[in-house]
Amino acid sequence: MKFLKVVGVSAFVFAVVVGVEFLISLPMALWMPKDILESPITNTIYTIISYILAIIFIIYLPPKIFKKKISPSSRESLGLSGLPTWTDIGLAPVGYVVSILIAMGLTALFNLIPWFDANQAQELGYSIYMTGVERGIAFVMLAVVAPIAEEIVFRGFLYGKLRVMIPKWLAILITSFLFGLVHLQWNVGITVFAMSIVTCSLREITGTIYAGTLVHIINNGVAFYLVYVAGIM
Repeated sequence: MKFLKVVGVSAFVFAVVVGVEFLISLPMALWMPKDILESPITNTIYTIISYILAIIFIIYLPPKIFKKKISPSSRESLGLSGLPTWTDIGLAPVGYVVSILIAMGLTALFNLIPWFDANQAQELGYSIYMTGVERGIAFVMLAVVAPIAEEIVFRGFLYGKLRVMIPKWLAILITSFLFGLVHLQWNVGITVFAMSIVTCSLREITGTIYAGTLVHIINNGVAFYLVYVAGIM
């Protein structure tokens, strides 16, 4: 029974995250002109709507539909109790460095596989030629909004559910594997898998997802700078 619950929760989160993106992107691709569809503002609106719907469908809707069978998620169960502390802030850069080291080790192993391409570019929906306001909008979306939303869904909800049903090390692996899988790209999946290992562990250390969210923000912020400012990735 516990196995079925683990599979059910994991599959549910994965299906909603991927399904919501498809549900929104398909009508937009069919009805919007290409120049509007590819604009940073349109991409940002689409992404924000996707995150909002995913959080609603995953966290808030099931308890209302199933009522007594599923209890509402509390701030504590989502790792959102209290406010970020100086400990969270201090652990964030350490966690970022550790996640990068783990990612480098995993990437080195996968480089032994002929079909693996460590340098494959990630499609983020934003042009590398953005400037001014467009670049600012993209930064807020990729380095602030995305990390917060993804941490709430994966380290808050999914890991929060799994960690009380199965051994924590297994819950960390399942959560991290699914987080890598939803990125639909091997080299990116490995990097975010490593980051998830660290952010899940930080939830165990601190009791909240705040430190992990800051790691995620640092990770995306550095990546944003390298791609959209320095242009070296």
